[in-house]
Amino acid sequence: MADEVSRETPTKVVGVRRLKEAMAKPSSTRIFTVANQKGGVGKTTTTVNIAAAMAMGGLRVLVIDLDPQGNASTALGVEHRDSAGVYEVLMGSATMPEVIKKVSGFPVLDCVSSNTSLANAEINLVSMVARELQLKTAIDEVSANYDYIFIDCPPSLGLLTINAFAASKELLIPIQTEYYALEGLSQLLETYSVVKKRLNPNLNLSTIVLTMFDSRTRLSNDVAANVRSHFPNELIDIPIPRAVRVSEAPSYNQTVMTYDPVSPGAIAYMQVAREIAERGKPKDVVFDSNVVSINYKGGIA
Repeated sequence: MADEVSRETPTKVVGVRRLKEAMAKPSSTRIFTVANQKGGVGKTTTTVNIAAAMAMGGLRVLVIDLDPQGNASTALGVEHRDSAGVYEVLMGSATMPEVIKKVSGFPVLDCVSSNTSLANAEINLVSMVARELQLKTAIDEVSANYDYIFIDCPPSLGLLTINAFAASKELLIPIQTEYYALEGLSQLLETYSVVKKRLNPNLNLSTIVLTMFDSRTRLSNDVAANVRSHFPNELIDIPIPRAVRVSEAPSYNQTVMTYDPVSPGAIAYMQVAREIAERGKPKDVVFDSNVVSINYKGGIA
């Protein structure tokens, strides 16, 4: 019981959270769409926790909440119900710099919030010229100010998600380690292929993250092995465990990174964020004084 009390955190984050060891900066802005048309697979949770971890690692991060439910905005503690957000940007009544809000408790973590009006965006975008490129045009205004931009998508493959695909350079797919999660993956990959061919040839499926992993079940391990065999290069092989603390954090308007930074879920997300950063660092940065592989027959590799 005492342990539970000691791990409780205030409902409000106080102070700026930083890691002792900074994360690697990319050579240019990396823009990720976090998508999966199946609901409840951990898209929003993955988005906000990776973004928070990277901000704690000294990176400049922007989260764009493209889901009408506004859960990413809630988890980051950003007011979104009665303020202008991404909907106004898509409709042209506001610019991206005007709607960016700072997330408290982090060095550089910003958010473009969602609001209830975003539910109408799919209908209103239909009649627009270059409707698939509205978000890309808006992001181009601010992308140079950030190292990472994450776009949290709704659980569908409609115009909002297509806008995200068109605006991004990379696709991050969270996959819940359940059987049904794999069934919808083929449709998502088909949409990705069409967008890459016709709309955004620079879009690459770069990252897959396993969520809600339960090592005690055969199903979780089977799904993980299946994904590992089909996507060996894209998969970050650090499964996010099914954890109560991860689920509790949004009710306190926090990510698990500040709600309980020593919990298994927070540690896993921190490791995933660091791996993404390592993969994105400039290619000419090859020497690490802490990691040197030595081949005694051929010298230093």
